[in-house]
Amino acid sequence: MSGMSVAAGKRFVDPTGLAGWVAPAARLVVCAALPWYLCLWWFGTSTAPVAAALPAVLILRDDVFAAPRLALQRLLGVVAGVVLGVTVLHWLPAVPASFLVVLVCGCAVMYLLRHDGTPNQQVLITAVMIYATPTPGYPLARLVESAVGIAVVTLLGPLLWPPNPYRAAAGGLEAYRTGLRARLEQIAAGAAAGRRAPTRPDPFALWHRPHELLVTLERRTGRTALLPPRRPPAPDTLRPRLRLAARTAPALLLLARELEVRETAPRSPAADPGAAAAPPDAAVLALAPVVEATARALDAALGGEDCAPALRVARDLAAEHRAARPGRADTVLRAGLELTHEALTDHLATPAA
Repeated sequence: MSGMSVAAGKRFVDPTGLAGWVAPAARLVVCAALPWYLCLWWFGTSTAPVAAALPAVLILRDDVFAAPRLALQRLLGVVAGVVLGVTVLHWLPAVPASFLVVLVCGCAVMYLLRHDGTPNQQVLITAVMIYATPTPGYPLARLVESAVGIAVVTLLGPLLWPPNPYRAAAGGLEAYRTGLRARLEQIAAGAAAGRRAPTRPDPFALWHRPHELLVTLERRTGRTALLPPRRPPAPDTLRPRLRLAARTAPALLLLARELEVRETAPRSPAADPGAAAAPPDAAVLALAPVVEATARALDAALGGEDCAPALRVARDLAAEHRAARPGRADTVLRAGLELTHEALTDHLATPAA
């Protein structure tokens, strides 16, 4: 695999360059400053309408298309928090235990308004702020400021420098391709040396990444409330490559797990330190060239190149391994690679859209 060697610590540089940092920062500045000055000069809610600027800081993320949904959840939390805080101050204004009532009720409502299992923390934040600021007119001012900030984020956020979902997905796929290349190099080197490949702290994250990229691309390219659907470049080779990555990732995870289970490292029995070391697993040693050839074919396919020659080599090597080791355990050992070969064959037969 010398032709595809990449240092394991190398990181992929986002092709968007400086724009990948400037555009989100500019979007946040505009969406925070505009509601601030609207509340200051137009609505006159206060001399420091902090609540108007907070939605942009807390809501705008990399996925700007999720901003409207997050903004509505935040608005619901603000309304519930204001109602809760005003109610407690009205009925228990001078009771020492009133703050405990705010906390208990705020936590209860926070979990009642949870979304996708995540509590709506805005309820408790707003309720505590209302309780801590028993000033006439403050609850209404905070509600108006939050509504103005949320409205700006919802309506203006997705329109300001909207990200290109195809470019972002292409960058994510290239980053996955780099990480996969390094991981398969480690697996092949470990198999060739008769030892395990090192286990990663979060081994599932790499294999799940293609599915995340594909789902995010489909969500961001659909029609939204303010933006028309994005059109893919012609011909669209990105989606087939993402589908290939998502299809082969579970198969390669199976390969990595099976190699870990086979315990390829030679070791002496603990009960008898003087005993001869167990020989390396011959089937694993013979599998190293198959892993290397498969990695070359998959790397070419994910990069949009012709993978047919490398795939033929990988299939021939897998056939030799299968003929020499037809046992059930060795069949399971090869399963991840052979599933990857099938996915590559289907990819070659699928024309770009």
